Amino acid sequence: MPKTSAPAPARRQARARKPDRPALPPAPAGKPAAPQPVPAAPQNAHPHLALDRSVRATLARLSAGVSTHAFMQAWADWAYHLAESPGRQLELVERAQQNALRLMAHAASTDPKAPPPFAPKPFDHRFTHPGWKLLPFRLWQQGFLAVQDWWDHATDRLRGLSPEDAERTRFMARQMLDTVSPSNFPQLNPEIIAATLATGGRNLTTGAAHFAEDFVKTVTQRHDPAPEGYRVGTDLACTPGTVVFRNDLFELIQYAPQTASVQAEPVLIVPAWIMKYYILDLSPHNSMVRHLVSQGFTVFAISWCNPTAEQAGLSLEDYRTRGVMAALEAVNAIVPDRKVHAVGYCLGGTMLAIAAATMARDHDDRLASITLMAAQVDFAEAGELLLFVDESQVAFLEDMMWDQGYLDRPQMARTFSTIRSEDLIWSRAVKRYFLGQDDLPSDMGVWVADTTRMPACMHSQYLRGLFLENRLTAGRFAVQGRVIALKDIDAPMFVVATETDHIAPWRSVYKTQLFTDCDLTFVLTSGGHNSGIVNEPGNPRSRYGIAHRPAGALYSGPDEWFAQATFRPGSWWPEWCTWLQGKSSGQTPPPGIGAPDKGYAPLLAAPGTYVFQT
Repeated sequence: MPKTSAPAPARRQARARKPDRPALPPAPAGKPAAPQPVPAAPQNAHPHLALDRSVRATLARLSAGVSTHAFMQAWADWAYHLAESPGRQLELVERAQQNALRLMAHAASTDPKAPPPFAPKPFDHRFTHPGWKLLPFRLWQQGFLAVQDWWDHATDRLRGLSPEDAERTRFMARQMLDTVSPSNFPQLNPEIIAATLATGGRNLTTGAAHFAEDFVKTVTQRHDPAPEGYRVGTDLACTPGTVVFRNDLFELIQYAPQTASVQAEPVLIVPAWIMKYYILDLSPHNSMVRHLVSQGFTVFAISWCNPTAEQAGLSLEDYRTRGVMAALEAVNAIVPDRKVHAVGYCLGGTMLAIAAATMARDHDDRLASITLMAAQVDFAEAGELLLFVDESQVAFLEDMMWDQGYLDRPQMARTFSTIRSEDLIWSRAVKRYFLGQDDLPSDMGVWVADTTRMPACMHSQYLRGLFLENRLTAGRFAVQGRVIALKDIDAPMFVVATETDHIAPWRSVYKTQLFTDCDLTFVLTSGGHNSGIVNEPGNPRSRYGIAHRPAGALYSGPDEWFAQATFRPGSWWPEWCTWLQGKSSGQTPPPGIGAPDKGYAPLLAAPGTYVFQT
């Protein structure tokens, strides 16, 4: 193709900006110029770099891994642009006046059934108690929501203000407001007052004991055993199976068949290593693994190790080659001459997409289908987690991981909690410390508390290569020195997103269609990141919408699809099983457990040993 060049004045300006950089020689005809490597700094250029990193690692621990510089920069950016926007300032003055007038009108109203002028957000459950509808609590609640409304307007995007900084200032304003919510103060919360009167103050003494217990647990990093009735291997992760392979990175579980015949193609589940695998094998009534087995599938699942500081060097490539590909080789040995239905959840789905694109590049056609559940391949719209990802934030986390070898469990848990702090932090604190209520055990709650660590090298590569630089969909993600492309995948795909997911927003998951050309079925289901996936049949609150994009069809955007989508009641699992059956070649007798003659002898009963690592 003919090359275009910048106008002469532009070229002169470019040379003027970098007068001491020699011009590159012209590339031979038809060949692009080779990229010039950036000269590395001498090893002794910064002899005290380790001291700097140690200090930042200490600061990162004190700030829960959050870079204060990134948030100070966001406030400065917001304040500067607001200062040069008199029109927005006038808007904010008018907004304050309007909110004050609405509050006064509401206070003066004599109709107790008059609708309040301000309503909590859908995920905010702090004001559900009936006492908040009574005076004076109603006015305190409405006053808080009026201030919240003003700050939402104040931190809306400004012309010239970085969208990332706008979102960070809104997030920080929300965090600060949450600390002074009237629901947090016993004398202002009608639910706490009622509980105190009803129990003679026992709720407060019980709450104080809960606070002391949680404080000690946080300081000592104590890991409590699961409550009775929620034991892993007995009550949870209890689908019968056998560990048939183990290396230092994962154990592979093969589940026992429950039907006389099975689909010829087995299913391999790749969960995220940020979590224990048994989110997909919870209680018997909501176990996805058990459901698949009962529908006549041979199911294998990866159970990742919980890495220690000695495994800090584990990389994304290790998780692909010694994780996904090693598991695929084992499945191929146990069920020979059959393709595999690969299933990836969350980060495991992202890794599966990388592995599938690499296989397609290398003409490896062992996948019968690919299912991605709440998994992103493009991170341009990755939701509120992007609040914690920029160069300053990533470098801060890297220094902390460099010092300790991994990203620890509480550091990740706090990040996820602050995104929905109204519900996950403050509502729980009020119930536990002021109302004296115990946390009710649940299978999902036990799994959430059973967190894992992230090895330093892998997590740094994940944050930089995928979240920060978005290389996978930009054509800049290389595997073994060669770039991969998702559009090379020709195996049919089944992509699942959840409506209220704040970790993998459904519009971001939907964009998988934008970067692939294969036959693709997209499902949007009710629920969040976990509850939408663990969505067993019989759940009365479940619904889902479905769309089919044939191979090579034109792209249709998420909002356009949603506007005309028809939702069906019920779980999406039966639809998925029917789809998998349609991509299979028929029924066959169940395969044996393991393949001892090929090096895959049965080792021990499921759920194995790695799931118990703490």
